[in-house]
Amino acid sequence: MSGYSAKQVLDQLSRPGEHPVLRGDLALVGLPGLVYTPAAGLGLPAVAFGHGWLQPVERYRALLRHLASWGVVAAAPGTQRGPLMSSRLLAGNLRTTLDICTGVRLGDGDISVDSERLAVAGHSMGGGAAVLAATEDERVRAVVTFAASEARPSALDAARRVRVPGLHLAGGEDRIAPPVGHAEAIAEAWAGPVQLRMLPKTSHLGFAEGRHWSELLLDGKGERAAQKLARALTTAFLLRVLKGDKRWDALLDNDVKGAPLTYQRSASGAIAATQTQHVSR
Repeated sequence: MSGYSAKQVLDQLSRPGEHPVLRGDLALVGLPGLVYTPAAGLGLPAVAFGHGWLQPVERYRALLRHLASWGVVAAAPGTQRGPLMSSRLLAGNLRTTLDICTGVRLGDGDISVDSERLAVAGHSMGGGAAVLAATEDERVRAVVTFAASEARPSALDAARRVRVPGLHLAGGEDRIAPPVGHAEAIAEAWAGPVQLRMLPKTSHLGFAEGRHWSELLLDGKGERAAQKLARALTTAFLLRVLKGDKRWDALLDNDVKGAPLTYQRSASGAIAATQTQHVSR
C-alpha cells in the first residue's frame, strides 16, 4: 500500500486478511493450547504467543485468528495457568510450540512453516517469557510484547542480549506492570532495532479479549480499541520482519492515533534487514 497514510494502513490491517482460517488444538501433539493457520500455504511465517498471568489462551483467539488470516501461523501454549506461573517454563513452552509449528505438517499437509521465519510474542508475564525465549532460541527473528512485565530470570537483562527486532506495546493506565519499570525499561535495554508504542488509555488487561474472573484481582478489563491497534501493529510488524513486506511501512514508521511512538532505535528498513541476525550469546 505504497503512498497510503498510517491511518489507511491501520484501517486495512484491522480487518481480516484474505486467507480462510483453520483452528487446531496443540494437545493433539502433546502440548495444551491453540493453533490458528491459513487454510493452505507452504513456507509460512509463524509466531508463538505467551498468555498473561492467570489468563486463558482463549482470551487471545481473535488476535491469533487475525494473524492467520494474514498468512501467519499463530499458536499459543495453554500451560503455566496457575498463580505460581513460571515465565522461564513458559519461555520453554514457546520454544516447544515453534518446534511443533516447524516439525509437524499442519492441516491436511497443505501447510508448512519456514524455520527462518519465526517470532515469539506475549502479553504481561507472557511478554516477559517471549523475551526470555528469544535469548534461548536462535531461530527467533522478531519479538512482540503487550504490557510486558518483568520476569524471573529477568526479561530486562535478557533484552540486552536480543538483537532481533522488537515491538513493545505498553498501556498508559497499566497499574500492574507500569511501563516505566517494565515495557519501557525492556525497550530501552533492547540490543537490536526496537519500537515502543504507548497506548495512553489502556490498562494491563486491555489487550486480553472478553471477560474473565481474574479481573477481580487484576487492574482493568479487555478494551476493543487496544486490541484493534495491537492486531494491526503486530500484523504489520511480523509481515515486515518475517516476510520483508514493505506495504505496511507507513504504519510502522509513523505515530498512530492511540499508539504514538515513544521510543525507537532504527527505522523500519533497518528492522527488516535484521532477518538473518541472531541473539547474542
